[in-house]
Amino acid sequence: MNLMADETPHESSTVKTPETEKKKDSWTSVLLSTALNLIIAIAVVALVQAFFVKVYQVPSGSMETTLNVGDRIVVNRTAYNGAEPPTGDIIVFRADENWSEELPEGSTSFLGSLAKGFGDITGIGPSNEKYLVKRVIAQGGDTVECCTSEGTLTVNGEAINEDYIYEDLPFVPGSLDCSTDPQSYRCFGPITVPEGQVLVMGDHRSASSDSVINCRYEGVAADDSCARFVKKEDVIGRVFFKLWPVTDWRGF
Repeated sequence: MNLMADETPHESSTVKTPETEKKKDSWTSVLLSTALNLIIAIAVVALVQAFFVKVYQVPSGSMETTLNVGDRIVVNRTAYNGAEPPTGDIIVFRADENWSEELPEGSTSFLGSLAKGFGDITGIGPSNEKYLVKRVIAQGGDTVECCTSEGTLTVNGEAINEDYIYEDLPFVPGSLDCSTDPQSYRCFGPITVPEGQVLVMGDHRSASSDSVINCRYEGVAADDSCARFVKKEDVIGRVFFKLWPVTDWRGF
């Protein structure tokens, strides 16, 4: 049967109703609200990590077994406020070219570079920041030397207790010490730390490229030119908590 001139077929398109428009507006509002909250959360975390505390990943094995490669540590950025960190503290510091041999190789992939760029801006995740983790052994003005007849390190002539050391360099009194030929590689100094700087070493003493690594292989140094130090302005902060792995949570 033919349609009459005044008849029209049923429309196949969906009819927009107030209810569908309301649902659309509701989803848009949810998405915008979620995006805004995410941006605010990232901004807050970035500010906290930039000025107060920041999470770092341990880059090398020089602090074993106190800290192991890959451990996540929390650093207090306000611990020193420009002062020299005290002896015994574990610190994170910016590493210049003098420390380059212990820095891990960075990712060269596009995603790796993108992630580091995000980290540079927000302080979240990996970044292009070059840093190391070591223990402070002496402050500016202190004189450090190794070793006593028993193989102990001294600061200002006093032997210090280093019960945190893991796998120290070989030292055998009478056969491989600081008076034998060859000397023990544990021997160095005396070295006086410049004002405004600190001398740092790793707890894994035989695997740490630290402040005195070049002095060890030159024997007892007549001056301090073989040593490298950390300027107080390069100190990022004090390690005060191990966050990861969760099975080894601990404070310092």
